[in-house]
Amino acid sequence: MKRILTFALILFSTLMLAQSEQLASDYFKRGEFEKALIEYQKLYTEKPSTTYLYKIVETLQQLERYTEVQNLLLQRLEKSTFPTLMVELGYNYQLQDSIEIAKKHYNDALLKIDEKPIYTSSIARQFENHSLLDYAISAYKKGAELNPKQNYNIQLARIYGEQGNVEQMFSNYIDYIETNPSFLNNSKRAFSDFVSENSENENNIFLKRLLLKKLQTNPDVYWYELLSWLFVQEKEYNKSFTQEKALYRRNPESLDRIIELALTTLDEKQYSIATEIFNFVLENSQDISSLLRAHQFLLEIETINATKKDFNAINDKYLALFNQYGRYEQTLSLQIAYGDFLAFHLHKPEDASKFLKETLNLNVSEFQKATVKLKLGDVLVYQEKFNEALIYYSQIQANLKNSTISQDARFKVAKTSYYKGDFDWAESQLKILKSSTSQLIANDALDLKLLISDNKYEDSLHVALKLYAKADLMAFQNKTDEAITLLDKILTEHEGESIEGQALLMQAQLFEKKKQYEKATVNYQKIITDFSDSILIDDAYYFLAELYNNILGEPEEAKALYEKIIFNHQDSIYFVEARKNFRMLRGDTIN
Repeated sequence: MKRILTFALILFSTLMLAQSEQLASDYFKRGEFEKALIEYQKLYTEKPSTTYLYKIVETLQQLERYTEVQNLLLQRLEKSTFPTLMVELGYNYQLQDSIEIAKKHYNDALLKIDEKPIYTSSIARQFENHSLLDYAISAYKKGAELNPKQNYNIQLARIYGEQGNVEQMFSNYIDYIETNPSFLNNSKRAFSDFVSENSENENNIFLKRLLLKKLQTNPDVYWYELLSWLFVQEKEYNKSFTQEKALYRRNPESLDRIIELALTTLDEKQYSIATEIFNFVLENSQDISSLLRAHQFLLEIETINATKKDFNAINDKYLALFNQYGRYEQTLSLQIAYGDFLAFHLHKPEDASKFLKETLNLNVSEFQKATVKLKLGDVLVYQEKFNEALIYYSQIQANLKNSTISQDARFKVAKTSYYKGDFDWAESQLKILKSSTSQLIANDALDLKLLISDNKYEDSLHVALKLYAKADLMAFQNKTDEAITLLDKILTEHEGESIEGQALLMQAQLFEKKKQYEKATVNYQKIITDFSDSILIDDAYYFLAELYNNILGEPEEAKALYEKIIFNHQDSIYFVEARKNFRMLRGDTIN
């Protein structure tokens, strides 16, 4: 019973202390320093810790009662010469502009490290608390010199970063990686704030120089990995591939990093280097899964760059792969890719539909079946067999509720209903998808909902919207010329209606697909001129900026358009990319 009572008293005392501390903190945050001082003094009387002492000091300094601080610290120093008190005393003099006296106390604190190197961290942190970063650096350096087993590179790197001394920051992070390779991925996150896509950026040059020096003196794998990562940031994928090959030769057990690089280049539409990397995978891998992925992506790249006369040869390559590897679970992705190729490039949707329905008979998981059904639904939409497509999409929703693929299927249900002209049902599905966990699906759903709601009330018969949906379907069917022609009809017959801006935007993107960049530019400019108040304006700014920046070689024109988004459309989904591209074109040193 006595022990229980003692425990209860301790618990009560702890709770009361916590409440008093919270009260004091609240007073301080509200600027009620006199009240905060009374509470901290009570706490210090009850528990005379340095934590409460420093709170009293900080509160008195806010009240500019520097003499009281001085007396308090001197009294404490008589009992204990703990060096952080010397830092506090020095800072109290600095607040009174007694800089020389302050420096004396700072140096006295640093001398304590000579006596006991264990003081290093506490002294350095106290300097950091008062933004005395040069003194903090001196403390860490002195501590490292006196106790070489203690590593302060991380702390030094952080301080150098705060000072803007990027080269020293990089150097300390790299020194830390050398002793703690597990920090490698964290270092990439730290470096990413200071490097950019511009290989001539001073910070990029600093980091590259340090890494190359490390490779010459100590060619460990992590220097190759970091250099490869830096080249990816600069979009110098050939150079990154060189580093990855060097890494692979040192550790030929896995091609995962090289495949990851290949996928990055594919996302960036760097098809030439992507082809080179995937061919390297074919030459060096014995893993069936890796070989199949490489074959699939090589065929997809070949398809992107092909003309119609090349399609039969590509078809033969797909069939040869099925002949070599068979049609079973491991070739499922290749089968889906072939179904897409048959429908959307060879324009043989009946063959594609039959092929994918056969694939559904394989002994695969429910999720794998859903990926096949999703593509089969697309092929049926291509054939304008909308009701049958809706059946497959709905099966995915029923069997894999709340999954990303289920949300994708719901969006396709809405899009199919929109193609059919059933705008009310499409809109009801899109309302649900606006809160999708997938940001991409949510954005697409919102765009389509706005398209429908902005145009269906203008004409009770929905003539223009139905024409637009038909053009959209043709674009989906890869019937680009037919879609462009139908959009011309909308622009002629429905000039001045709200659908006109949407038609201009879709047509511009189709012109880009056909590499008719001048026509695309005219459309984007017309949206900017005639639809400056519409929700399409940031789309037009961004797509035209990208066209100027990446295709037409007019960076100044691009910069002006990115700037429009940054200053006038902060809520745009393109804001982050526009700001990044603008800064790069302006030559900023930090990404």
